[in-house]
Formats: sequence, structure tokens, C-alpha cells
Amino acid sequence: MPLKTYGVLITRAVGTRREGAAETPHYQIHLTDDHGVHYRAAVNVLSQQKPADLLYLVDDDLKHPITARLDGLTGGWNTLPPGPGGPNLDFVRGNLFDPSHMRTLPPDVSGPDNDLADLLDHYVRRAVDDPDARLYVFGERFGPEPAVKDKVFGFLPGNGVHDIHMNQGNSGRFTSDDGVWQDGGLLIRFPGDGQGQERWVGIFLAFQSQGWHTDDVTGHTLPDVDASRPAPGDLPVRIVAALVNPAGPVPEHETVTLLNASAAPVDVTGWRLLDRMGQASPLPAGSLAPGATLAVPLTNGARLGNHGGEVTLLDAAGLKAHGVSYTAQQAAREGWWVVF
Repeated sequence: MPLKTYGVLITRAVGTRREGAAETPHYQIHLTDDHGVHYRAAVNVLSQQKPADLLYLVDDDLKHPITARLDGLTGGWNTLPPGPGGPNLDFVRGNLFDPSHMRTLPPDVSGPDNDLADLLDHYVRRAVDDPDARLYVFGERFGPEPAVKDKVFGFLPGNGVHDIHMNQGNSGRFTSDDGVWQDGGLLIRFPGDGQGQERWVGIFLAFQSQGWHTDDVTGHTLPDVDASRPAPGDLPVRIVAALVNPAGPVPEHETVTLLNASAAPVDVTGWRLLDRMGQASPLPAGSLAPGATLAVPLTNGARLGNHGGEVTLLDAAGLKAHGVSYTAQQAAREGWWVVF
């Protein structure tokens, strides 16, 4: 079953604590919301399943429509309903980043700037020092526990967020946590400095034991997928551009351009493009030559909204091959192509 209480906590960071590399350590963050309520974010830096080192990706200039979707939420804890269209995180379906770009780091080793705790420190300590910075912590709520002090920072009631990592494609006893549109993560919103716009940082974590091709309902790893198959984004056919806001009156006719980046032809018969809400538009049958591009007009009700969205490419087996996202700002100029 999916996480019991999934959502996002919007707060400011006031302190941190590292737990070293023993057993199942976490990077602990002390948080408070605008009403003075205290929380703790427990961020995993080591897996209980081998290989133990976590996968990570940091986007220190995150431009994704999710930042606009978060604008209507209030400070403190926000429970998020399941499904696409909202501010939920989904590492497979939300096109937040390219999974093939994730790398591993050990949890905590001697020396500067060489482990996952150091990396988290670099960004979170900046947020601690900036009273106007806000953390958006996605995961599962624990507490409040009125009679139990927090075991790390000592505030009462005990209260916070954990599972701040990918929450699908699990193995072993952790498959019970699987679900879609319920991944954890940490976004940090830094205010503008008077010379430019605000800046968002996205920190995304996953376990090496997790699968990247998951069921759209359960979030379980698809059983018939070859374990050696690369993660989405590491395959030859990619989305390189989209005409999101064509010139002229409604209804608009959006187009997505694909590129075969490999040295061999790829048969794209049966492949599909998905919009933000999962509406599918088929690709024309045939082979895409090495280095060739293919402009695909969207059909079957698939649409690319002008307020930001996602585009996902599925192969003939229904597995994700590539995915991209765009913001409302990128889609604002009528007749211009968004280049990914």
C-alpha cells in the first residue's frame, strides 16, 4: 500500500544534525513554520539494502512547473491527494530530472565535500542562514506526539517528515511503501537578491535497489522488465523540442520533436507521447534513422498547456524512454519552440 500520509511541509530551517555512518543514519533538519510549530526532517543518507550508498541529484537552478503549483499552499504541513496535476513528486512520471544523471555518494566520511551529509550541509546551512529561505519537504508525516519529545532536537510535541526519497520500485519488505505520485524530496526556495528572480534548488534521493520502470497504479517494479535495461533518459530516442504555444487561434496544434541520438536506426512503431495528465498521442509507425529528427503533431486529446507541463515518451512496451518538462515562462512566447 502507498504511504499513509503523504504531503509537503513548508517551513524554514533553523538547525541541522549529522548522525555519522552507523546503522541507518539520517541527516536531521530542525524546522519551524510561520506559527512557531517545530518539525524534524529525517533525510536518509544510507540504505538498509545493498548497495548501501544512495543515488542523488541536485538541481541548483530548478525550473519546473511544480514550483508554480506550490504557490497556493500554506506554511506548515499540507496533505497532498494522489494523482497527477498537483504539486506531488513522482521521479518516474513527473520529469523532474533525468534519472541517468544520478550518482552515488557515501553517507559520511572524513574530509570536506566528499559525502552525502556534506552535500546536504552545503544547501541546508545556506537556508538556515537566510531567514527568508523556505524548505519544501516532501514525504510521509509522523506525529504529532503530544507526550513525546523529539528524539533529536528535544521539542514537544514530536513531529516531522520522513521517507524523503523515492517511494516506488522498492524491493523486499519495502515494497509495502510503493505508490505513484508520492516520492519524497527537498526543494529550497531562496529569495531574489534584488538583482534577479528567486532561485529554487531541488535535492532528489533514491536507493540503488529501486527500479525505474514501475506500475502506474501500484508503483511496484514491473516484473517483466529486463533488470539490465537502462533508466529512462539513457536510451537513444529523446525529446529535444516542443511547440507548446503555436501562433494562431484555439484549438492549437502542438508538436513535439524527437531525435535519435544513436548510430543505429530505432523502430518507433507503437511508441506514444503522454501529456501532463497522461493522455497519449501515438507516433507514426516506422524507423527513425541515426541522427534523424521526427516532428510529431499531438493527437487523441493530448495537449500541452501554456502554464507549464510535462511530456513523456513511452516505447512500444509502454516503458518510459525519456521525459521533459517546461514552465509557463518558457511557453509564454507564441510561436516559439521550447528547446530541451
